[in-house]
Amino acid sequence: MAGFWGKRKRDDHELQAQDADLAKRAGTALVAADERIRVTADELVFAQAELGSDATAELSVALATVRQHLGEAFRLNQLNHDEIPDTAEELRSRNGRIVQLCDWAEDVLDERTSALAEKIARARRAPEIIAGVRADAARLRVRIPHAHDTVERLAARYAREALAQVESNPAEAEQLLGFAEHSAGVAERRREAGQREQANLALEASTESVRRASKLLDAVETFEVEALRAESTLAAIVEDSRDDVAVALREPHSPAVTAAIADLQAALAVLPPAGVNTDPFTQLDRLREANAGLDAAIAAARERAARPIPPLEHVRHAIDDADRQLAVARDVIAGHRGWIGADARTRLAESERIRLDLDRYLGMSAAAVTVIDEDHREQAMAMARRAAYLAGEALQLAQRDINASRPQDPGQWGGQGWGGGRRGGGSDVMGGILGGLVIGSILDGIFD
Repeated sequence: MAGFWGKRKRDDHELQAQDADLAKRAGTALVAADERIRVTADELVFAQAELGSDATAELSVALATVRQHLGEAFRLNQLNHDEIPDTAEELRSRNGRIVQLCDWAEDVLDERTSALAEKIARARRAPEIIAGVRADAARLRVRIPHAHDTVERLAARYAREALAQVESNPAEAEQLLGFAEHSAGVAERRREAGQREQANLALEASTESVRRASKLLDAVETFEVEALRAESTLAAIVEDSRDDVAVALREPHSPAVTAAIADLQAALAVLPPAGVNTDPFTQLDRLREANAGLDAAIAAARERAARPIPPLEHVRHAIDDADRQLAVARDVIAGHRGWIGADARTRLAESERIRLDLDRYLGMSAAAVTVIDEDHREQAMAMARRAAYLAGEALQLAQRDINASRPQDPGQWGGQGWGGGRRGGGSDVMGGILGGLVIGSILDGIFD
């Protein structure tokens, strides 16, 4: 007993020490959060002066929300120190809530101020950025005459359609550089007038315009290299395509292969003769597409040749077998509904679903179909065989349920059962049904 009380006293001391530490943390967190709000309020004033009220709206809303919740933390702390006695549990709960509110406040303000940090730094560097925009614009202007010359040189070699993507780039770059210089001047004047938000918008527009102008001029130089590469690749693709046509003519033919060969031959026939301005990009794309189509058609033909198409007669036998097995399974289950469990019913339902899907796949009742094209025979046979298999399973499971429901005593229902023996008569009837199905399947297999 002395050991028990000693342990309890130690536990009380540890809990009191934890409560004291939590109270200290709550006080420290409350002071830190309050100071953080004051600092952030000063930063908000500066950010509004640099960026405007719209850019700092989220920080303003966050600051108001944090102040509201910190007010709750101060009220909880006041309750801890008023004249009304509190239990240890009440103090512990309040201090935990104070720490939670203060940590949340710090996180929210960190997130909002971090989002504005880059914009504020950019605003402080506005004079430097404006000077950089003007220097970049002057540097890019020197490249414009060279870009015009490059486009003229390319026009003598490539078709107008090929040059469409870069033909107007030099003129557009010149317009963008003029807009960038104008926007830089606007940003400078608005900043001097204290209209910081408008100044920042104009500064962003000027930097984006310089960036776009640089990309347009780079594209002119890149086009020349890519066009030469496309021409080289096109020559190799043309040679490969002619070889592919020769090989394809020796492959097993199907309508898809014949159409793919014709498409590739047409793409080769429209290639311009030497000395004519070309569009190597378009020609290369068309040849690649025609080549890919021919490869896919040949692969499909080879696969079909390796897997013969089922004769129509075999497909018809498979459909008839599925219908026969479904009919038997339906009759048996319908005649013994009170004894049939979920397994047999599930197999029957799935078999019926697949059989209906087969009708939809063929576009009409499969039992009435007299012609099935070669592209659909294999799938139709697979669906019919699956439906027949599930119907057979449903019948076997139904027989299991029926047998399990019969009394084990042969004489319970009157000697040998229903007129000469239920066990003998019932089993013989069901055995005849199952035997007929097996024989029917064997006969169908002979045709396969």
